[in-house]
Amino acid sequence: MSILVLHKKNLSRRRHLARARDYARQHGERLLLVMKDPDWEADYVDRVEIADTSSIDETLTAARRLAADESEPFTAVVTFAEAPVPAVARVAAEFGLPGVPERTARLARDKWRMRQAFTEGGVPQPRHGLAHSLDEARELARHTGFPLVMKPVLGTGSMFVRSVADEDELAAYFETFRTGAWDGFTYDPLHEAAQREYEGGLLLEEFVPGTEICVESVVHEGATTTLAIHDKPLPTGPTFEEVYACTPTRLPAATVKAVEEATAAVHRALDIRTGATHVEFRLRGAEHDPAGPPQPVVLEAAARMGGGPIYRSVQLSTGVDMVAAVLDLARGRAPHLDPRPEPTPVGFWNIFPKQAGTFTGAAGLEEVRADPRVDEVEIYREPGEHLLVPPRTFQGHGHLIYTVERTDQLDPVFRELTGALRLETA
Repeated sequence: MSILVLHKKNLSRRRHLARARDYARQHGERLLLVMKDPDWEADYVDRVEIADTSSIDETLTAARRLAADESEPFTAVVTFAEAPVPAVARVAAEFGLPGVPERTARLARDKWRMRQAFTEGGVPQPRHGLAHSLDEARELARHTGFPLVMKPVLGTGSMFVRSVADEDELAAYFETFRTGAWDGFTYDPLHEAAQREYEGGLLLEEFVPGTEICVESVVHEGATTTLAIHDKPLPTGPTFEEVYACTPTRLPAATVKAVEEATAAVHRALDIRTGATHVEFRLRGAEHDPAGPPQPVVLEAAARMGGGPIYRSVQLSTGVDMVAAVLDLARGRAPHLDPRPEPTPVGFWNIFPKQAGTFTGAAGLEEVRADPRVDEVEIYREPGEHLLVPPRTFQGHGHLIYTVERTDQLDPVFRELTGALRLETA
């Protein structure tokens, strides 16, 4: 028996692949990897098949080759990255494996279709529209109002996402972001078809003021279990790089209940009946219902577990192993979920330099590593490499995860640690 992992290069997924390797060994299965450019990833698997997972057809061909050559059938297909989600759905359908339907995988990657599904499902979301030119954007802004948010139809991690405050900023940034929203995601398996369908349009959305959160859940036989809610104190604009998140949430119980109900509604709208999900919300203020809790307004959803340090953050906080849960679900089994009654406060930092340039070193790294509150600090890059900054990249160049005793310590410790470590560029 074999577990198939469809992967795209991501420097923050070493822990995910290590856990998948251990899981496969525990269950007497081989771990097979399909990706275009394996390097260190090959150390964690039993076999690598070279294929570009940005092409669904090429990925399916690679899976067929493996199936014909392996002596045991596949029991599961998974990904720990965003772009291969549609390919996972195609392979699962081909081999009769558990997973989300291909339509759901498309909805979870195509933000315009996602918005349509939320409309049909009655899920609260920002006012929105698609603009192909500055004139169309100006007209659409009358509907969304200012400030508004520009974002790609495809894409991930807030790359080429920006808020604009007025018509002058819209005129200054629209075309740059419209072009970048397509040129920056040519690797996406849906890129070619989506660019034709949307004719290079850019998604414009109402800016929803209020607290931003992300929700990590698993779905089994259509039932949602929310594992963790991360508060995201920093992404207020104009760009929305995912720098800092912490859990457990400091929201009141009534708001948490509303968020959990909204997350389940998102899953129903997208027809997610199995797997892990990552859903992002803003909490609209009391103007919608002065007597009730803030209203969760969905920003977007992903039919996969949260990226980067979220896996470790959930594990440290709740004790739940989301990689193991994903693999259980992909094998058609109920996941083992036994979160601890009192979660541990955890924060993480996706590390970017202050400015783009050639990486010269990480100042303060050894001191931070010696801090007993720091669970893990990883720098993905080597001196001499060129580091980009948002909005031209969505991936941090490292991450830091820490724990504290009380939630009121999360923000001060974040400020302390981010002041002690910096990526230097020239």
